[in-house]
Amino acid sequence: MISELLCAGAALALGVHLTSSGLSAGRYLRPAAVPPAPLPLMKVSIIRPVCGLDAYDAETLGSTFAIDWPDYEILFCAARETDAAVPLVRRLIAEHPGVPARLLIGEDPISGNPKLNNIAKGCREARGEILAMVDSNVLLPRDYLVQVMARFDAGTGLVTSPPIGIRAEGLWAALECAFLNGFQARWQLAADQLGLGFAQGKNLVWRADVLARAGGPAALGHDLAEDVASTKAVRAQGLRVRLTRHAFAQPIGTRGFRAVWDRQLRWSRVRRAGFPALFLAEALLGPLPWAAALVIAGAAAWLLPFLLIWYLAEIALCRTAGWPASGRDIAAMVLRDLLLQPLWLATWLRRGFEWRGTAMTGDKTT
Repeated sequence: MISELLCAGAALALGVHLTSSGLSAGRYLRPAAVPPAPLPLMKVSIIRPVCGLDAYDAETLGSTFAIDWPDYEILFCAARETDAAVPLVRRLIAEHPGVPARLLIGEDPISGNPKLNNIAKGCREARGEILAMVDSNVLLPRDYLVQVMARFDAGTGLVTSPPIGIRAEGLWAALECAFLNGFQARWQLAADQLGLGFAQGKNLVWRADVLARAGGPAALGHDLAEDVASTKAVRAQGLRVRLTRHAFAQPIGTRGFRAVWDRQLRWSRVRRAGFPALFLAEALLGPLPWAAALVIAGAAAWLLPFLLIWYLAEIALCRTAGWPASGRDIAAMVLRDLLLQPLWLATWLRRGFEWRGTAMTGDKTT
């Protein structure tokens, strides 16, 4: 009886994996749906917080100026005039005089989240009906706002997108991509297909009235991360979080193993704090618990086919979507899955984390 249950569990896990991969890949296979009515040409305020200078910032921040939308403004936010990104932002603004863009300096202690404290002034100064909060390391395509606005309807309060890792340099950077792409983006895109979309902090595009009713940016500091708080705030108003049809890219560059581990552990603690019941189930994610179940059940003959089907599904998703899927990326997928259970266990060692020198506990700064 136990053997049958273990085998059934492995079969169910594989079925869920194939389904989530298929749902995510389907977004890239089918033609874009034609909106039932012309897209509303609302004014959009794009708020991009900066903190320090990364290798691809000139490209990612510069992409904000090339968006094909008739009425938008850019509000760059830096906490301090001495921030290393400030000269770059000033140069980009000077190079694009035809695009309304401003740099805002300072921070408001509205929460224990330094990112929210930084963007608060941008939300306050924004003139748009739509507020797009976009991290500095996200690369925006020309049709960024066309894709975003196509997802808004009367029942949508927030449009979001997971980051897709590209341009990885080295195995550890490929590991970061494996976490971002075939694991996290797969689950998020598939959930949206089922009407269960949830926010991702890299890209939060709000209806301004919905954010105001939620309590403004300060309300997003009620959880460890603004994406968890955003999901709860939108659903509390009887509205949905929806994802853009295609996810937007984030150039990765170089990474060290410790940096990847720390980042994944931080996000894992965010999920534990924000959605504890769902986090318990994460102990069973990935193929390894179920591969072990097959061995324990005496069905080791099915082990190789099980793993082949599992990884071929992820490789097919990545190649369909145009995400990295070289031999190194496949090795990174396996390495990622070896780390899933250790990360889950490490998450329980303590709550909260440190981000950019700030202790994050979800408590409001006083």
